[in-house]
Amino acid sequence: METTGVTGTQEAPQEPSPGPPGGTAPDALAGDPAAEGYLRADFPWYGLDAAFTGPRWLCRVGTAADGTVEHGSTGHGEVPSYAGTEAEGSEPRFTVVVTVADRPVRSSADGTGTLEASSVSSAAWLAGSGLLSRTWPNQMEHSLRDDWLEQQTALAWELADDLEGPAWSVLSLPVDGTLVPFHYRESEYGWVLAGRAPDGVLLGAYGRGMSAYGLGFSVIGDLTAYAR
Repeated sequence: METTGVTGTQEAPQEPSPGPPGGTAPDALAGDPAAEGYLRADFPWYGLDAAFTGPRWLCRVGTAADGTVEHGSTGHGEVPSYAGTEAEGSEPRFTVVVTVADRPVRSSADGTGTLEASSVSSAAWLAGSGLLSRTWPNQMEHSLRDDWLEQQTALAWELADDLEGPAWSVLSLPVDGTLVPFHYRESEYGWVLAGRAPDGVLLGAYGRGMSAYGLGFSVIGDLTAYAR
């Protein structure tokens, strides 16, 4: 599975605002550093469908060495902090949708090697590592956190490479009105799922405090709903 660099910043949540018909208006996102990478992507972004009426926010995009946008995430619900810094007893309710470009095996930007094709496992890995980054135990001693995160990240990688294994079940959810089977698993930190949209784009998602059952996904026609 390919890994890429990450750009962009966490933004405060904002209630969705109606945008113009026909898609995103770049002028409405001008000056928003978190949106810049999303506007450069050559694939559609996905989020929760219109049944979700809560706050929406942009997370980060991942880029290849040549700056090509490869993946990114959109958030829904309460914005969780990184590294689990919420007060003890509080649990933000959120779902993050990960969109991954469907890429074939290709040459690296510097021409010295090849990059692996993206796959459903890529989406599962990005979702699993994303969940860990936002839910690690805040009561853990600092000296143990690095070891814990390294161990859990390695486990998430192994699970993403074994989507047919016993850790995963199948959960069918609508994507633009079409039921799509997703690989799904739960842990004490939240849930993760991964699959492929009807148009071929790879989808992952993770969340906590919000059940995955009953969610629906759709192409984002207007990114201003996620802007500051």
